[in-house]
Amino acid sequence: MDLFLLKKIITVLIMPINIVLLLLIFSLIVHNKKPKQSIKGISLALIILLISAFPPFSDTVMTAIENDYPPYVKTNVPVDYIVVLGCGHNTNAELPVTSQLKTCSLQRMVEALRIYQLHPEARIITSGYGGHNLVSNADTVKQSLVLLGVPEQKIITENFPKDTEEEAELIAPRVQGTQVILVTNADHMPRSMNYFHEEGIFPIAAPTGYWVKNPESSKSWPYYVPSSKKLDQSTIAWYESLGMIVQWFKSLLN
Repeated sequence: MDLFLLKKIITVLIMPINIVLLLLIFSLIVHNKKPKQSIKGISLALIILLISAFPPFSDTVMTAIENDYPPYVKTNVPVDYIVVLGCGHNTNAELPVTSQLKTCSLQRMVEALRIYQLHPEARIITSGYGGHNLVSNADTVKQSLVLLGVPEQKIITENFPKDTEEEAELIAPRVQGTQVILVTNADHMPRSMNYFHEEGIFPIAAPTGYWVKNPESSKSWPYYVPSSKKLDQSTIAWYESLGMIVQWFKSLLN
């Protein structure tokens, strides 16, 4: 089996909602023969689900990841490259190209545009393969940037990286010895920076797409009601945390 596909399957299986589903399936299977274990499985599934969807928990774990790097502000240092990491899209010729981008790609594209307007001397590198799409994510983001006014000749595409590790490996030789700004989602930034550091590239971070925008604000009672949005947020935080743990183990082996 392809290693990339295997990683994706394992990752999906250990996400909170799928752990809950596996526990519920286990509980149903053993219910007749082992009712006590079945009840324990259901109870554990409910606890995991409620904690993962509980806003204070979800915001706490996400903020710990998102706050590693501050938002980018303009400096007087000239910038050579703005690197935009890939995320996802769905090709549909009936939609404007900007509407084909998934939310994470749209957020990264807009942040790259904002920084390009601050640093028009820079070139933009878009990255990411197409997945099931015939058009790569890198090219879809490029088309969106061109539509919004960035000259086509100022954009370079890396159409083949499947994940962040491959992006760092492929982009690093091109930007070696230059001033680079790295654009990705705030929750994804710590792991992304680690991959580029491993390749000898030390970019300026430009996080975007914050899940928790004002953690210190006062909260009313509806905030404390579990929600699917917070479950999704906890899932992303769990995914990124696992990714950083894997990075740490790899660093011990190298």
